[in-house]
Amino acid sequence: MLNRPTLNLLGKLARRYSQNAKDYELVVEYLKGDHVGIAVIGMNRPEQKNALSIRLLEDLNKAVDKLIFENVARVLVLRSFVPGSFCAGADLKERAVMTPKEVQNAVRNIRSFVNKMVNVPFPVLTALDGVALGGGLEIALATDIRVATTNTKLGLVETKLAIMPGAGGTQLLPRLLNPSVAKELIFTAKILNGKQAKELGLVNHVVEQNKNGDAAYLKSLEIAEEILPNGPLGIKMAKQAINKGVEVDFSTGLAIEEACYSQLIPTKDRTEGLEAFKEKRRPVYLGH
Repeated sequence: MLNRPTLNLLGKLARRYSQNAKDYELVVEYLKGDHVGIAVIGMNRPEQKNALSIRLLEDLNKAVDKLIFENVARVLVLRSFVPGSFCAGADLKERAVMTPKEVQNAVRNIRSFVNKMVNVPFPVLTALDGVALGGGLEIALATDIRVATTNTKLGLVETKLAIMPGAGGTQLLPRLLNPSVAKELIFTAKILNGKQAKELGLVNHVVEQNKNGDAAYLKSLEIAEEILPNGPLGIKMAKQAINKGVEVDFSTGLAIEEACYSQLIPTKDRTEGLEAFKEKRRPVYLGH
């Protein structure tokens, strides 16, 4: 686990990097040293509270595609460099001047990105240091682990605008919560704080915000650090088995689990794990 001085250093480096990257709407970092394998994607549209514009969505797609193609990252942390805002949802100013066809395409593109996030082959954590509404929350729901702060504000608020969640919210939320609870949250457009979200099971962890506004990010790094030593292929297959298994009956789920497990038996990482256990040393997994 990351110790506190290391976490503070990483936080300072991230904040310094964001200060030097004000011209960029998206910042991608690869952590170094003992933390190689952790990639960080940070949204950086302060005036728009990270609202999902066409450009920002294109940048997010390219960044995630690059991480998947490179096959170097073992864990991804999605965060914001804008204090108080993770993502305010769709860019409504941009949306207001679109034709109905353009709106349909814009929503479809966000939905496609959310689907991509669900299927990223390695763990994805979301640091919710601030407001996450509409499409912003839908992106967070598509990730594997969510960390919020006590003052985080979360909600699928589309019905306030006489529309509905259109980027996966109606499918993801009922998979996380009791469908009746999900319906109530969507029908009422209720906004939850971090503690309420944790009580419902919407987020994995809730922490007190710090003076730098990155407490959820630092907690996410702690969790990422706990994931790093484990076999990346085992994690990849476990994620695939879980994602596909929750959509089918139990017997079919067991068949999916068997199929995923069978792919791990001939791997070098599995042999390395057994040898390391026998030799009482830390395994070195290479993803082979």
